[in-house]
Amino acid sequence: MKTLNRRDFPGAQYPDRIIQFGEGNFLRAFVDWQIDLLNEHTDLNAGIVVVRPIATDFPPSLNTQDGLYTTIIRGLNEQGEAVSDARLIRSVNREISAYADFDAFFTPSAHNPEMRFVFSNTTEAGISYHAGDRFDDAPPVSYPAKLTRLLFERYQHFAGAADKGWVIIPCELIDYNGEALQALVLRYASEWELPQAFITRLTSANTFCSTLVDRIVTGYPRDEVAALEAQTGYKDAFLDTAEHFYLFVIQGPASLEAELRLDKLPLNVRIVDDIKPYKERKVAILNGAHTALVPVAFQAGIDTVGEAMNDAEICAFVEKAIYDEIIPVLDLPRDELVSFASAVTGRFRNPYIKHQLLSIALNGMTKYRTRILPQLLAGQKAHGALPPRLTFAPAALIAFYRGERDGESYPVQDDADWISRYQTLWARHRDGQMSTRELVTAVLSVADHWQQDLSQIPGLVELVTADLDAILTCGMRNAVKPLC
Repeated sequence: MKTLNRRDFPGAQYPDRIIQFGEGNFLRAFVDWQIDLLNEHTDLNAGIVVVRPIATDFPPSLNTQDGLYTTIIRGLNEQGEAVSDARLIRSVNREISAYADFDAFFTPSAHNPEMRFVFSNTTEAGISYHAGDRFDDAPPVSYPAKLTRLLFERYQHFAGAADKGWVIIPCELIDYNGEALQALVLRYASEWELPQAFITRLTSANTFCSTLVDRIVTGYPRDEVAALEAQTGYKDAFLDTAEHFYLFVIQGPASLEAELRLDKLPLNVRIVDDIKPYKERKVAILNGAHTALVPVAFQAGIDTVGEAMNDAEICAFVEKAIYDEIIPVLDLPRDELVSFASAVTGRFRNPYIKHQLLSIALNGMTKYRTRILPQLLAGQKAHGALPPRLTFAPAALIAFYRGERDGESYPVQDDADWISRYQTLWARHRDGQMSTRELVTAVLSVADHWQQDLSQIPGLVELVTADLDAILTCGMRNAVKPLC
C-alpha cells in the first residue's frame, strides 16, 4: 500500500497565501479542511504554509507526505443520519519549523506579496508574554513575538505599504483572542522600540479578528487505522478524525465574507461585529447542557454522553433544560438558538464519539458557576421563579461529590479546597451531625466561589434541599423523573 505523496496522488496545488502557526489535529480538521473546501468550490486559490511554533521533532513533519493528509468527518448529519466522509486535504503546501528552518520560514513568508491570512492555534498558553524575547532572537519564544517580527519584516520590505497588511485570525481558546494577540504585538513593538510609523501601521493596515471555534476533533484514530486505510487505499500517518458539526465565528469586517469567498460557498462561518452572544450561546447551551447532564446521568448508572442521550428520561431532562430554561434567557434570535440546540443534541448522540461522563465532570463546581448559574439567575429575574431543572442540577452536583455510585467509589476531580470541603460535609452528614439543608446551605453560601451568597436567593436552599433529599432517599432516576 502506497503512502500519501503528491507524486503518487497528483492533484491541485495552490499558491502560498496563508501562514498557519500550529500543525496540530484541530487546525488540520477545522481551518485547513474549510480552506480545502473553499479552494475546490471557489476561486479562493489559497495554499497554507504551516509553521511549527515550538522546538520539537514530534510528531513528524507533514512534509513526509508533501502536506497531504486525510480527514474523516463523521457523526449525525442535519437529518439525524450517521455519516462518515473521508476527504484528501490538499490545502497545505508544506510545514516549516520556526526553529530548525527559521530563515526558510521568516523571509519568504514576510516578503511574499500574495500572503494575506494568518491563522493560529498555539494553545491557550500561546497568546502570552515572554519577558525574555528579544527582537534579534531567531526566533523569539512566544507566538506574539514571532508575529511581531514577521509583521515588522513585511512592513520594511514593502516600505510600509498599506495594502500589504494581513488578516490575522487566531483560534486559541481564550476570550477575544484577536484583541489579546494585538495587544501583545503592540507591547513587543513598543518594548523593542520599533518605529512609531510601524506601530501605527500595525493597527491601520492589519486586521486582528477575535474568534469562536467549535468542533470536536478526535485526531488520529489509532484503533481504527488499518480499517480506515483499507477504505482509502493508502497509508496516512496524519489521519485526522472529527465530528460532523463545526462552527467558526469571526469578529471582523463584513468584507471578509467576500475575501474568503464565503459568499460563493456558505460554510458554517459567521462574520460578526461581536462574538460575545455566540460565546454565551455556546457556553450556555453546549457547555451548560453537558454540566447539567453529567451528575444526573452518571448517578443514574450511565457512563457516556451518547448513552445518556439514548435514555428517554435523561434525554428529556436535558432537552427541557435547554429549550424551556436556557434558550428563553439568551440574547439571540430564538430560531438561531433552536437550530444551534438541535445541532448540540445531535452532537451528543454522535455514535463515533465515546465521551465519558467522568472526563467531563472535571471542575464541576466552576463549570456550574460559569455555565448554568447565569441562566438560573436570569430565569428567576425574568419569570419571578427558579427554573426547576437548573435548580435540580446543583442538587445532583452536590450528590455527585459523595464520590460513590452503587457502593463503588469513583474519582472526583476538582479544586483541592472543594474536594476537602465536600469530604468534610458529607462525613458530617453521614454521621448525623449535619442535615441536608445545612449541607446545601454550606455549599451555596461560599461567596468567594459563587461571587455572591446563593443561600440568600429566596427559595433556592429549599428547592435544592428537596431535590437532594429526593436523590438520597429515592435514587437519581426516581428523583429526576418529574422533570423529564
